[in-house]
Amino acid sequence: MRILLVEDNLINQKLTLALLKRFGLTADTAGNGKIALERLAARPYDLVLMDVQMPEMDGYEATRQIRAGQAGVLDAQIPIVAVTAHAMQGDRERCLAAGMSDYIAKPIKPDRLKAVIDKYRTPA
Repeated sequence: MRILLVEDNLINQKLTLALLKRFGLTADTAGNGKIALERLAARPYDLVLMDVQMPEMDGYEATRQIRAGQAGVLDAQIPIVAVTAHAMQGDRERCLAAGMSDYIAKPIKPDRLKAVIDKYRTPA
């Protein structure tokens, strides 16, 4: 499974990559939405784990561009999972309204991350 982790915080990147490794998975990383769009245009991925607040281009804008087909990405329908510290009432709905497929609150619970990955994993 090819995963793109879009996260600007290096500690959060390392923690998420360690969880993925525990599940037998790896991921490429991007530090903001703009870099994510470049990566998604250059190679195919199966899943995007997208932080919401990032410099240069946040996760909401990156997702809107992906879904609108404006970004030149290879798959405008790729599953995009918001991974965010925004866990207040309405934050999940805001992520879904931007075009994200699912939502995980930080701090990430390993079982929740595994369940979401399994939900979008295509059978081999």
